[in-house]
Amino acid sequence: MTYPRDLVGYGPRAPDPKWPGRARLAVQIVVNYEEGGERSILHGDTESEAFLQEVVGAPPLPGVRNLQVESIYEYGSRVGFWRLMRMFAERGIKISVFAVGMALGRHPEAAAAIVEAGHEVVSHGWRWIDYQFVDEAVEREHIRLAVDSLTRVTGRRPLGWYTGRLSPNTRRLVVEEGGFLYDADAYNDDLPYFTEVKGKRHLIVPYSLVYNDGRIIAQGYGGLDDFYEYCQRGFDELWREGDAGYPKMMTIGLHPRWMGQAARTNVLRQFVEYALEKGDVWFARRIDIARWWLEHSEEFAAS
Repeated sequence: MTYPRDLVGYGPRAPDPKWPGRARLAVQIVVNYEEGGERSILHGDTESEAFLQEVVGAPPLPGVRNLQVESIYEYGSRVGFWRLMRMFAERGIKISVFAVGMALGRHPEAAAAIVEAGHEVVSHGWRWIDYQFVDEAVEREHIRLAVDSLTRVTGRRPLGWYTGRLSPNTRRLVVEEGGFLYDADAYNDDLPYFTEVKGKRHLIVPYSLVYNDGRIIAQGYGGLDDFYEYCQRGFDELWREGDAGYPKMMTIGLHPRWMGQAARTNVLRQFVEYALEKGDVWFARRIDIARWWLEHSEEFAAS
């Protein structure tokens, strides 16, 4: 039986993607828009949300609303989102927004702002829930609902997909749905790569949980200085590799309810200014990286 995992990848022969402008590093910023699609009895769930919010260790509450957690999530859509959008506009940076279909569908003004600014909307599923044990038929229907919702609220179909808490069926269902140029449900490389799904070549543009604001609260960072240092040191090492002829991609993952808090936006701004001052960097949307890979991958392989 063939082992279903690829533990080798590019190995010691990673391709040179020859990023636009011969940038030494492609930096890709993601804002995860989940507010309004999280677990809640208002959404038909049996318990309240407890994941990725400010009160670390708070348990989900069965059968009732958790107004504290709801309010924490609401900060993201009411305030944090707009603060981040202003900062990116000031610096002329285009980003990708991993948008939960139910969530962004509740905030058409935010959807319009994303489109007007030229950012990319990536489908982040219909709900911000764990799909590991969700019935396949339900997950298939949620993929359809997510695409329909995001297409309606933005005026264009999403071309990228990221569930996050995916199931063993997710990638196959995404390919069966069709219409996507890539998915981001992987964390196993610093470069895009192709895989085969049901006989079809499928592009993966990996995400990262390392340079991620979620770790400020619950998963390892001691504070804002730690977040900045992680990003700076990661950037410096990847930039050095790019200078040595091995350009890579760096993904920074954010959430409006977290990084949209003023102190955290401030440290993000500090890192962005550092990267811009360093130079030879391509700040790109995920769709830009995917299209670059699809158009030029044969050249990389031949070089």
